Amino acid sequence: MSTVIATSPQIVENAEFAFTATDLDAIVRIMMQETGISLSRAKGNLIYSRLAKHLRRLGLRSFAQYCQLVESQAGEAERQEMIAALTTNVTRFYREPHHFEHMRAAILPGLIARARRGERIRLWSSACSTGQEPYSIALTLLAAMPDAPRFDIKILGTDIDGNVLAHGAAGIYEDALLEPVPAALRTAWFAPVGEGRMQANATLRGLVTFRKLNLIGNWPMRHKFQVIFCRNVVIYFEPDTQETIWSHMLPLLDDHGALYIGHSERISGAAESQLRSDGITIYRKTAPGVAP
Repeated sequence: MSTVIATSPQIVENAEFAFTATDLDAIVRIMMQETGISLSRAKGNLIYSRLAKHLRRLGLRSFAQYCQLVESQAGEAERQEMIAALTTNVTRFYREPHHFEHMRAAILPGLIARARRGERIRLWSSACSTGQEPYSIALTLLAAMPDAPRFDIKILGTDIDGNVLAHGAAGIYEDALLEPVPAALRTAWFAPVGEGRMQANATLRGLVTFRKLNLIGNWPMRHKFQVIFCRNVVIYFEPDTQETIWSHMLPLLDDHGALYIGHSERISGAAESQLRSDGITIYRKTAPGVAP
């Protein structure tokens, strides 16, 4: 546990709670240990603003007390709350639309044919946040195959933050967030729930399973995926952690399966030799013995 020393400089001037460089270093270290996310120490003000309400709720007087709590055995629940508060959850329906167009045109025809032959088809949104990404995958699938729920097709949405997973499982979004969804799909797969909000209907929600997963922890999945979305998440990890995640992910991707990554991300490490580019930030896994 970190110990506050008197000479440790205050990070935020005239702040409600004492927040020193020692406290900041402790939070950065905890986030790295728990999630693999490398927080910049230059973001001290942002970290303070996101966590101050938690200190207020807990009745604490300083970040030193908060760090002591989240590093204790009794602080497991609050440690998860801290991770949720400091994890970026920027998402929207059909974000980076060229990925969904590629999936529609290049990937889904083959997967639909396989599903109709009775094969098991699995797609994975590995950092799904509040669910817009896996539901965008599902909507793209349903637009091409309205009877998809009758077949062995499932979409897995995972995230480290249990709060956003609960949001995704409920499938309720403000009307403004649903604007990127084509009107015909909104009408077919969403229903109004109160003023200015709509909910994914039971059929759409049934295509998507939400599960908690730490990308630097143990992965329970044993079967392969034909499609993996891993977008705008590894940029928060150190380079060696990025390589580990790509290498861990590749055995779970089916031969010729598609991997979609964020526009600021790059494949690195041993995984590079198993993938070939198939578009902007789109990769296909090569079969054994086939050159990329």
